[in-house]
Amino acid sequence: MLPHLPGYIPHGTGGRPTSPPALSLEQLDAVLGRYLIEDYHCRVHSETGQAPAARWIGAGWIPRAPARGEDLDLLLLTAATTRIVQRDGIRFQGTRYISPVLAAYVSETVTIRYDPRDAGEVRVYHQDTYLCRAIAPELAAETVTLQQLQQARGARRAALKQQLRARRSLADALPTDDRWAPPPAPALDPAEHMPADRAPRHRLRTYATD
Repeated sequence: MLPHLPGYIPHGTGGRPTSPPALSLEQLDAVLGRYLIEDYHCRVHSETGQAPAARWIGAGWIPRAPARGEDLDLLLLTAATTRIVQRDGIRFQGTRYISPVLAAYVSETVTIRYDPRDAGEVRVYHQDTYLCRAIAPELAAETVTLQQLQQARGARRAALKQQLRARRSLADALPTDDRWAPPPAPALDPAEHMPADRAPRHRLRTYATD
C-alpha cells in the first residue's frame, strides 16, 4: 500500500520522496483502515492458505468484546502520563482539561490516558480507577459551567463530612482499650518520705549504761 501513496520515500533515494506528499494524518489513517479491512483481511495468506478474516471466524470462536464501543476506545489509549489536579483542572501540553468530577480531587495525583491524534479530551484515572473524561474547552465542542464545578465541589465536601461523622461515631462506640496502660503507682508510706527534721522521735529514752 505505502509505495502507491503520494510522498512515499523508497530506500536509496537519500530521503527524497518519489512524489510530493499530499495526505494529512487523518487521510493516511483512513487509507490504512480501508486497506486492512478490504484488502489484507480478505487476501489468502501464503502459509495458512486462508484469508485472515476467514481463519479468524472459521472455528466459530467468538472473541470477547467490551459491551460498548467507547470501552474499546478506552482500551486503545496506551499513551499515559501523571498529573496533579489543579483548582482549574489538569494542565497537559499547554492545554487545560476540565471536568466537574475533578473538582473533588484537587491536589491529587492522577493518571491521564489520551489519543495523540485527538487533543480535545483525556481520560482520567485515580489509583487505577477510572474517574472521568476531561475536555479542553478550546478544542472540544462541550463546555463545563462554573455552576457544575461548584456543585461538584460542594457534593465532595458533603461526602467527606459524612465520612468523618461516621468514623467519629464508630470511634466513640468502641470500648476503651486499657491493655497497655501503665500500672497504678504503689501507695507510699508518708513516714518514709518525711524530711529528716520532721521525722517522728521515739518517746522511750535510752542510756548508754543500760
